[in-house]
Amino acid sequence: MEFIVWKISKLTTCCEIEFRFKHHTDQYISIKFAKSLRMKLVVVGATGMVGKVMLEVIEERKFPFSEIRLVASERSKGNRIFFQGKENIVVGLGEAMDYKPDVAFFSAGRDISLEWAPRFADIGCRVIDNSSAWRMDSTKKLIVPEINGDRIDDEDFIVANPNCSTIQLVMALAPIHYKYGISRLIVSTYQSVTGTGQKATKQLEDETQGFVGEKAYPHPIYQNVLPHCDGFLANGYTKEEMKIVNETRKILGDQTLRISATAVRVPVIGGHSESVTLELCNSFKVDEIRMLLESTTGICVIDDPSTNKYPMPIYSQGNDIVYVGRIREDISLDNSLKMWIVSDNLRKGAATNTVQIAEKLIDLGILQYETV
Repeated sequence: MEFIVWKISKLTTCCEIEFRFKHHTDQYISIKFAKSLRMKLVVVGATGMVGKVMLEVIEERKFPFSEIRLVASERSKGNRIFFQGKENIVVGLGEAMDYKPDVAFFSAGRDISLEWAPRFADIGCRVIDNSSAWRMDSTKKLIVPEINGDRIDDEDFIVANPNCSTIQLVMALAPIHYKYGISRLIVSTYQSVTGTGQKATKQLEDETQGFVGEKAYPHPIYQNVLPHCDGFLANGYTKEEMKIVNETRKILGDQTLRISATAVRVPVIGGHSESVTLELCNSFKVDEIRMLLESTTGICVIDDPSTNKYPMPIYSQGNDIVYVGRIREDISLDNSLKMWIVSDNLRKGAATNTVQIAEKLIDLGILQYETV
């Protein structure tokens, strides 16, 4: 009797394998076997803005796990979160470690990651960290799976997730850089208040309704624009601006790349936008750039100004696409290109990229789950 493996379906808590047996009548008979998975997952910072989106993405993408623990601050311990139809009690970091997880998604801030990520790594847990703690550590990989996911190896127990503004930027830059070479980059960001967190979102909501409440920013954000994301440094740039500079160089593998950034906070809930000017090493045609980006996984080109079609934050909210438009030559300089990039900073800019890194670890055979 002839048989073939017809289909393997990845489910959240099991792997379903369908065999088809060829009967003597030349008809195929299907038999399905389901194997349960054994993969312990921890989400640190589960009650925060990014943590909540991580749970959505885990469910949407059917990330394979058998058990999950949700971790938050001491004041949130004991709270209940419903996830995939089940009630989960929020636990502390120590209790999560005792659980001996296989993989942990961290989104609880730099200090927590610096202290606890190595502890989890020491017990054999793969940590994917969404804070700034490990991004520029020379011993840690800074990963956008579509660009450099194959650089991860079995020695990487802590993998860094880039800054939200950097992720959407390099998604569009990488194919251009690898084909034409980029010698200089100037970027101005227009960043949603969700990039600051729940307190900033509440400030905008309060000010929109005329209330005076707790402030995340030193100035009003409603009907205002702040050329100020994160703290200022001695060189006059902000930490956010230097993250863009340093992380972009690290991900693209080019420490000579000249970059200057200005990061701006705008009164938008959901979605970062970026105005980008590129000086290329080689000549190009705009149509070639457009076709290159259209063929790049994860990117959607919206670029028809004649019909008022271009990327806007409202398009990006709730999905994982990096939108690119306003692609045109910079008329002030030879071999120079301008474009506009938009993406949901909580999704591809944080939560989704984290889950994609874990999926890449599975694809590479680095993160393995048992079947029972």
